[in-house]
Amino acid sequence: MARFDSGDLDVSAKADESYVTEADLAAEREIRAILATERPDDGVLGEEYGSRGAGLRRWVIDPIDGTHNYLRGIPVWATLIALTVDGAPTVGVVSQPAIGRRWWAARSAGAWTSAPDGRVRRIHVSDVSTLERASISFQSIAQWAGAGHLPALLELSRSVWRDRGYGDALPYMWLAEGRLEMVAEFDVKEYDIAALAPIVTEAGGRFTAYDGSDSLIEGSSLATNGVLHSAFLDLLHATGARDVKEPA
Repeated sequence: MARFDSGDLDVSAKADESYVTEADLAAEREIRAILATERPDDGVLGEEYGSRGAGLRRWVIDPIDGTHNYLRGIPVWATLIALTVDGAPTVGVVSQPAIGRRWWAARSAGAWTSAPDGRVRRIHVSDVSTLERASISFQSIAQWAGAGHLPALLELSRSVWRDRGYGDALPYMWLAEGRLEMVAEFDVKEYDIAALAPIVTEAGGRFTAYDGSDSLIEGSSLATNGVLHSAFLDLLHATGARDVKEPA
């Protein structure tokens, strides 16, 4: 937060043409330093500094999810921390300090959130059971077009009550709180979604890849309130059969 919206923030471009700031690097170094002291035998995977160690337990870190918002002074960004055990996300923490919110979950312990005033409450997905009443987040049109699924997105938008491209981790948390019924995106890495999955599932939802598989390393995500998961899959893939991938 000390560097957020500062006029002299150090920003550089990565090989994939995305940006990284001094705050991304500093946050990941700090988390790694804590883990090296508190959990020295565990492995670590971070977006900025890669992998260290091996074994059944591994911490997965995205120091600032939403870096492009961060560097533009938009307060929708988060620090994501997950613990995976034998490859399965079992603990997730999502902190959005610019809006004073945090969400967390652990396997069989429920999903929780804290408000800016410090109040803590348990959260649960909605019970909306029809697509016509569903509210969704699709992240971005360009992302779906690049993955070859723009026709599916258009059909989806015609089939639900409301669609918005909120972006990054926040819509998954709104899903877990019962404010949305679906979030889906493409071109995601493990560190983008590992912390989100336990929160969604412990809140009663489902979290899979776009094709419906349980793998979180397939480069896509589809999170729902659970009740509508099959309906969303059926709609997306019925349309997806007609999708044509755009040329690279």
